[in-house]
Amino acid sequence: MKQFAATLLLALGLTLAGCGSSNSNPNNINGTWNATLTDSNNVQAFTFSTTLAVNSGGSLTISNFTFNSNSPCFVSGQTASGTFTVSGNVNGSTTGTFGFVVNSGTPAGNTLTLTGTESGNTISGTWTMAGAGCSGTGTFTMTKM
Repeated sequence: MKQFAATLLLALGLTLAGCGSSNSNPNNINGTWNATLTDSNNVQAFTFSTTLAVNSGGSLTISNFTFNSNSPCFVSGQTASGTFTVSGNVNGSTTGTFGFVVNSGTPAGNTLTLTGTESGNTISGTWTMAGAGCSGTGTFTMTKM
């Protein structure tokens, strides 16, 4: 009888442990994203695509960053950096705070800053741009592909 009870408790423990482990990975932000930025007049200002991966500590590894729209503010050599802080995780779908900065290479001195929130496969928020002859504000939406 003791063996049966011990086996039953072990099976119950393994079952309960399995219930809580369904996709607890908060990094569903990892993947390829397309972004559309509109200005304060609701006119499309920029579009870009990029691949994001969350590192431990919340920094982002950003690869394949490409502007899909032409702009004299970002001609070539731009670099991007970012952060993602998880604020919730329900059934494998995260929510969190997103920060993203693009610095121009040529011409030098222009900075595009995005601040928003992620919910599922969408990141949305506001953007600002500052630099030599380049400035603006608006909203953005990023969609995971």
